[in-house]
Amino acid sequence: MFSITLKLMKKSARMLIPAGIAILIGTAFIAATFLFGNAMNDALAAQNTAQLGGANYVISPDSGKDLTDKDQDYIYTRTVNDFQLDRIRATEGVKDARASYAGSVTVTRGNKHASSYVITTAAKRTLLPVTITQGDQPADSNEIALTKSVADQLGVKVGDRVTVNSQATQYAGKTGDSAGNTGDAGDESAQNADGTSSHDGDSDAASGASVSSDGANTADSGMTVRVVGLTDDPNGAYAYYGGASVLSDNVITAMAGSNDFGNLPVYLVYLDIDDASDTAAASTVKQVSTLLPKHFSVQSRAALVEESVKSMSSGETSITTIFLLSFGILAMLVAALVIANTFQVLVAQRRRTLALLRTIGANKSQLYVSVLFEAGVLGLIASALGVGLGIGLMAALCQSGLMKATGMTMRLVLSGPVFTVPMAFGIIMTVIASLGSARSATAVTPLEALRPIELTDTRRAGVVRAVISVLLIVAGVALCAFSVWQMSENIAGRDSMADKQYPLVLLAAIIGCALIFLGLVLSATFWLPVLMRGVGAMVALAGPSAKVAHANIQKNPRRVAATGAALLIGVTLVSTIATGAASAKQTMNEALTTRYSVDMIAAGADMTGKQAGEAAKVKGVQSSIYAPTRMMTMKDADGKSLSVLVVGVDGVDALRKVVRSDLSGVTIDGDSVLMPKYSAATGKDIPLDKSVTFTAGAAEAQADAANGPSGNDANGSAENGNGQSGGTQTLTLKPRKVDYRRIASNYAAVAFVDASHFTNGGIKADGHIMLMRIDAEGAGVALNDVFTNVQNVFSASAGVTVTGPVAERTQWETMINGMMALLVGLIAVAVLIALVGVANTLSLSVIERTRESATLRAIGMTRGQLRRSLAVEALLLSLVSGVVGVVLGTLFGWLGSYMVFSLYGDTVFPFEWATNGVVLGVAALAALLASVAPARRAVKTPPVEALAEA
Repeated sequence: MFSITLKLMKKSARMLIPAGIAILIGTAFIAATFLFGNAMNDALAAQNTAQLGGANYVISPDSGKDLTDKDQDYIYTRTVNDFQLDRIRATEGVKDARASYAGSVTVTRGNKHASSYVITTAAKRTLLPVTITQGDQPADSNEIALTKSVADQLGVKVGDRVTVNSQATQYAGKTGDSAGNTGDAGDESAQNADGTSSHDGDSDAASGASVSSDGANTADSGMTVRVVGLTDDPNGAYAYYGGASVLSDNVITAMAGSNDFGNLPVYLVYLDIDDASDTAAASTVKQVSTLLPKHFSVQSRAALVEESVKSMSSGETSITTIFLLSFGILAMLVAALVIANTFQVLVAQRRRTLALLRTIGANKSQLYVSVLFEAGVLGLIASALGVGLGIGLMAALCQSGLMKATGMTMRLVLSGPVFTVPMAFGIIMTVIASLGSARSATAVTPLEALRPIELTDTRRAGVVRAVISVLLIVAGVALCAFSVWQMSENIAGRDSMADKQYPLVLLAAIIGCALIFLGLVLSATFWLPVLMRGVGAMVALAGPSAKVAHANIQKNPRRVAATGAALLIGVTLVSTIATGAASAKQTMNEALTTRYSVDMIAAGADMTGKQAGEAAKVKGVQSSIYAPTRMMTMKDADGKSLSVLVVGVDGVDALRKVVRSDLSGVTIDGDSVLMPKYSAATGKDIPLDKSVTFTAGAAEAQADAANGPSGNDANGSAENGNGQSGGTQTLTLKPRKVDYRRIASNYAAVAFVDASHFTNGGIKADGHIMLMRIDAEGAGVALNDVFTNVQNVFSASAGVTVTGPVAERTQWETMINGMMALLVGLIAVAVLIALVGVANTLSLSVIERTRESATLRAIGMTRGQLRRSLAVEALLLSLVSGVVGVVLGTLFGWLGSYMVFSLYGDTVFPFEWATNGVVLGVAALAALLASVAPARRAVKTPPVEALAEA
């Protein structure tokens, strides 16, 4: 029986190809997903251990043990001396040892400055986590191996001299404190998945290293060192910093603000141990362990790699793999509809053959197994090809180097699940999809061998399916209505479940949409053929070809429903995502507009008037104000202290040009201050007395110095941005409250005073702010371009930040557009398979209607008319399903938007014409292309031969 089945498959190979393609695409996606997860795990594991360099063992704090806070403090306050490096290096079997310490420095040559991340050197370059591409690693005093990028930036080559400096060096020089080792030890080995060090913030705190806003040295002194080599970071050990330079011990000690290398805080030591013999290596590790402080142990590199892979497999990459697999499963479910269609027609075509087999002795179980065996063979072959395609695509991605932009070098990593899961899924889905056809095969009786073949499926959909579909839809509508009701009650300020159990209300809406969609897909066999019949009746008026297409599409309602449902799934999901994204952007835009009174704000201590003038000329900036600022404190009527940014402006008329608020009847003079009605921190009304007193003293200036570019000296006295002494300053004014909001969100309030208070010395400015009104549409430019161009103007000043609704809107839209593109791209796989199903349906229809097509040709229908009839049929299948999917997706998108974004403001319910139009256009074009091959088959056979074959 199996040999007969294989012969039947060979005879029907052309019909099986589209179904095989659907399986191939789905399994390729699943295989590629596993390969992507493997590559991510491998890349992240390699990146997490890249900072070990050539070390095969690491001295590190004990893990997996219950450590008290006192133990933790002990661990992270160990110094180089505590590890007895000289004795470790002298231990038999130890080739080299390197203490881990890192920080940031400023490198200067002439009038050029650059910032570089720096690490300790080693006796042998193999123990370094970076590669020395030219020259050598620092060995003697006053030496540095620069990263190639920094060397290029400064125009430096091996043998030149540069000056290095750090904030810790300057601080130690001012205070006379040579310790400079406050904070945790610098660690450049424990790296996170995104390429940043787990403790790199500690290392910078430890060294205190930082760079001024323009990259220049901010101290008079510096340390002149000789460049002995150039480094590269091929493994991405310091991808977050653009690589790392290597310093000799005395230089990195000075950059840490210390005078003794042994006093530097470290808690990682990298070892190169001779491991040619496991016994000798174990003995060496045992001897080294006796020299270590408590709570420290020696761990092998292999163990670290194993731990890293284990943590990755249960972390972000696992989530990513599961997320992508969900789309692969969706693609396979759509493919199952295509497969089911194919086998329904195959069984219908073979009814006479199956009846003959029954006549010569085949029983029902043999026919049943025969169909399932055919499905299994098809699934096996297509899945194997799909796995091969997935491997090929992932190999191409790894070789292309596209992932290098993320700081990771990915390689192809094969594993068992790459082969077993896609193939098992492909075979099982194919067999399941053919179960209905297999049952149909068992219903064939021997007598049917004598009857003429009737391929048209006239079976009516079952009552049970109809009842289940109705129940699902009713339950889904009820859940959605309940969710909307609860949200509306919450928005109106009444008691509702959404107030305390919002996740459950949102989950109810999601489940409701899922039930509605499932009910519609199950009942598609009832309503989709009726809908197509109605649309087809109107289309039939266009001419003979359209009339024939209308008649043909009614002959197999079940197949039409299955094909339409496959396309409906993909289009609905795409439309839902597009509608939700559009609603998110518009709703958040409206919310941001109501929460800000100024379109865009640039603020910072190192902003210059020249930069403000250039920003004002940016196309799309309608008007602007450049004003001095000072951070001050005040107390409201309730005695609560507020941080206030005081801004000096030339009258209220200038303010009206940029602030979107009702300023009618308001004046700003030397005795008054314009205050916001609501606090930006709490959103509550700010109670004010008849006068308010603003204070800026040493404490406030010190806070400024900690958070901005203004410096503070050893005595703790403050110095503001223009170099003037920051003694205590007070200013008492009469407040006038106006409802303007979020001028600068870092402060509870922004107060506007007359600019004369800054010019006459009453207030000493510690920064500047630029308020801008934007009219991108009037200027004929994109909002994102305005934001980017303004950012570029201030790019030379590290302390200047550009914020406001335009900035947040741009960042929000960029994030949403990226997510939408990703999701739509993933769903496109399902849409592609559904379009393959359209082509398959047309091909099967042509095969079924061989005699009919021949008759039409014989009575005068031209080849062009026959081609057009198939094209119209394809368009009806794709566009009717597509339009229903767009409508359904839009409704789902609106519901989701209301459930999520009504928390932030008035929800906007847009119709995404562009994306939906593109989806329908692609579906129509693909349908026309899908009709080409079947049309060629239909018209190439002469009518006489076709009648004979039929």
